[in-house]
Amino acid sequence: MTDDQLDEDFDREEAPVHAEEPPQYGVGPFSIREIALVGVWLVAFVISFLSINERQFASVWTSGLLWVLTIGVPTVAVFLIVLRRLSPDGIRRVGSLGIDQFASVAFAVGSVVWLQLVWETVAFALESGAWVRTWVIWVELVLLLAGVVLTVFAPLIPPFEQDFRGRAEVPAHRNARPIRPVSPRPAAAPRPDETSDFAAYAPPATGSPYTDAADAAPSVEDAPVEDAPVEASAAAAWEPAHSRDTFEPVETPSATVEPAGQAEEAPGRHQAFWALVPEERDVVDEIGIPVFRIGPTAWALVIEDRGEAFVVRHEDGRVGYLHDVSDVTRG
Repeated sequence: MTDDQLDEDFDREEAPVHAEEPPQYGVGPFSIREIALVGVWLVAFVISFLSINERQFASVWTSGLLWVLTIGVPTVAVFLIVLRRLSPDGIRRVGSLGIDQFASVAFAVGSVVWLQLVWETVAFALESGAWVRTWVIWVELVLLLAGVVLTVFAPLIPPFEQDFRGRAEVPAHRNARPIRPVSPRPAAAPRPDETSDFAAYAPPATGSPYTDAADAAPSVEDAPVEDAPVEASAAAAWEPAHSRDTFEPVETPSATVEPAGQAEEAPGRHQAFWALVPEERDVVDEIGIPVFRIGPTAWALVIEDRGEAFVVRHEDGRVGYLHDVSDVTRG
């Protein structure tokens, strides 16, 4: 199956989700909320180059790292919102936060910093009667609060809530999923008493305590004849009596004796196998975006079994995760 066919199948699955909601209109590829947010940011970005002090010129860009939270982080958030519309396959999240979540945090933090500047200015004016900062901090505070309204409270405002309705549901990021319960650590096993310690190292009841360990170990001669390889038996029959003293022993793979539990390799989770699903299912990447699909018409190569998910490799080399592993036939 080609990539175009996979995209068409994915579009057909997503179509019913968006068909339930009325169409959303905006300006070009951008929604009304995004246009308003870009306009608010643009005015705040231009005003940020003006001086915030009365006596000497000092903007947020020339006051150390003050520009990072006041206008820098909101600028990055607006850039990601624009990039999301122009390049849908580009950056989709910042860490475990979606683009809209990151924008809400950016404008909320920026407005708090501007509020801190306003608070300090008012407190100093009440004590000394002099204003040390300009009107820029007041305008920036209002503009950043408007950005908070367009990001944090937008899902509650009728003109902007259409930007959040009808979105397709995707699996949450690993850091955004519910936390795992913490189990209590098991209690330490009681230490055996001294009597049991001596009993564990006591010599056997029969025989001398100075018996050599080699006498108690099983020898090769005591092993059953049927368990020994045919080649080893034939070599022992034609071997001269003095050959063990003349030649040095050479270890060969055929002469190595291993326990039956170690000789047989138990199938592990990292052993690859073929799988067949009863219906078509999506194979997604780490953040839940569908990469390709597998169906009941062809076997899929599973390169790792992680219990709740399979790591599946496509024939063209793409790798993804199959989270629905119910009723899977192993081949």
